[in-house]
Amino acid sequence: MTATRIVPVSSQAAAPAREASGQSDYARVERALRFLEAHVSSQPRLEEVAAEVGLSVFHFQRLFQRWAGVSPKRFLQFLTLHEAKRCLSETRSLLEASLHVGLSGPSRLHDLFLSLEGMTPGEYKARGRGQEIRWAVEETPFGPALFAAIERGLCGLSFVGDAGEAGALEELTRRWPEATRLRAPAAVRVHAEAFRARMAGKVDRPLGLVLKGTPLQLRVWEALLRIPPGHLATYGDVAKLAGAPRATRAVASAIAQNPIACLIPCHRVIQSTGAFGEYHWGAVRKRALIAFERSRPEASASAD
Repeated sequence: MTATRIVPVSSQAAAPAREASGQSDYARVERALRFLEAHVSSQPRLEEVAAEVGLSVFHFQRLFQRWAGVSPKRFLQFLTLHEAKRCLSETRSLLEASLHVGLSGPSRLHDLFLSLEGMTPGEYKARGRGQEIRWAVEETPFGPALFAAIERGLCGLSFVGDAGEAGALEELTRRWPEATRLRAPAAVRVHAEAFRARMAGKVDRPLGLVLKGTPLQLRVWEALLRIPPGHLATYGDVAKLAGAPRATRAVASAIAQNPIACLIPCHRVIQSTGAFGEYHWGAVRKRALIAFERSRPEASASAD
């Protein structure tokens, strides 16, 4: 997963010039980050930010993407979501929160929450209050697992460990403290069947996942989805994929808090030493999952 680039050096004198250029590039990106953070409420256009750092839109977009790991627009969306969450936690209305972060109204805030958070701002503010989560324990090729779903899709998948069903249900409760939890095997079975089909290599339709987390957690979980079956990545690799190369410890914490086992493949992350490391649902199960995926034909084909 780690890319290596070899740059030819024509003379010793050329090195300081490249170093200075790199510092200049970083200074521009840092200035852009500070500008975006300071002007979230005005939702600055790309042209405004590029002008602030003295670059054309084309060159600024490429530079920012290379250093920050995401586009300027995407970074502004994360900042906007973070600020909107803070407003909602202060019991402000959806309209007040929308206007505070420079959005024209609740409908735009609604779209932003759905695209980045997997839920509406009202659902976030309620911390699951009024939301009905249907759950049941189903058998899987890797042992029993608790499946949890709301109307829009799967919101939790936890293998049942030493703490048993009660421990898995307690984990679900911590993530959705105000929701109503209803044991409903018939309603959940469709998700369990889709999971078992995927484990058997039968992918006929996308699965709807509902994720609730911080902007960094969501970026990390999205990065995990980019690791192909049968392949492994280090925590540093995932940090780079998530656009946070210097935040390895925070990225590791986000990986550990993955709410949906296997489908968001945190089991494909290992230590830089090559050691498999720990796994939220047991180190033995992690080894079994890795071995299972590496033995599948599609994994072998992608490695060729």
